[in-house]
Amino acid sequence: MPLPHLSEARAPLTREVRTINQHGDEETVSIPAERPLTVYVDKRELVTLMTLGARPEWLVLGYLRNQRLVRSVEEVESVTVDWDVGAAAVRTHPGIANLDERTAQRVVTTGCGQGSVFGKLMDEVDAIRLPATRLTQAQLYGIVAAIRQQESTYKSAGSVHGCALFRGDQMLLFVEDVGRHNAIDTIAGWMWMQGPALSSGEGLAFYTTGRLTSEMVIKSAQMGVAVVISRSGMTQMGHEIADQLGLCAVGRATNRHFICYTGADRLALQPELAGARAMHRAAA
Repeated sequence: MPLPHLSEARAPLTREVRTINQHGDEETVSIPAERPLTVYVDKRELVTLMTLGARPEWLVLGYLRNQRLVRSVEEVESVTVDWDVGAAAVRTHPGIANLDERTAQRVVTTGCGQGSVFGKLMDEVDAIRLPATRLTQAQLYGIVAAIRQQESTYKSAGSVHGCALFRGDQMLLFVEDVGRHNAIDTIAGWMWMQGPALSSGEGLAFYTTGRLTSEMVIKSAQMGVAVVISRSGMTQMGHEIADQLGLCAVGRATNRHFICYTGADRLALQPELAGARAMHRAAA
């Protein structure tokens, strides 16, 4: 069965506004162009996402995937986005069975730009089997360096989250959105569209500027990505689920510093790359 047909809807990622600075001077600055996108599945309204709109079709596909509403990309016939009305129309081949029942229960999340996930948060987690992905410390440093050098909306306008997908330290895709959930869903949708070469998650690592919560860990695992990296920290539930799954969770990753919270067997340490240890002066 062919991959779904996707529209190529585009929208400006930023807009300029007039501001007053601390000296009382007028300035023109860029801000992210947040906009609502209402998703309709087979003509039934599902959810409204707040998004930058960089790759809305991938976002919708990934949202359906990570909400466990669609099992394979081949079930989707098309995703058509129309920014004039702020809507995304999804057509599926078989239809989604028991859609009302499956979307009736919501779990409020810690993420911005989404607000809830459908169904029981821990559903199917026990059935996830992650690939045997490993990462070296040198590759981890390469990932952090690549993110630092990446041109981004954050650098020009701020107020967004960034996520990226890597094979080793090679960046495959970088996505920004107003919420980290939108960014990871967009990556999930893109992975589906690449076919079996990426859809299994083998050999891949995921990076996010946001914290590693339970939802982010579960979504990464559902995508088959066994190594997740954040410049921020990790929550207790995120830690418990990552440990349960054998997922390698790395946080506080900036420059040469990082903390490996779980799954250290997936990280080939090279301590000599970290430089000299900081010397602490003894208390007088």
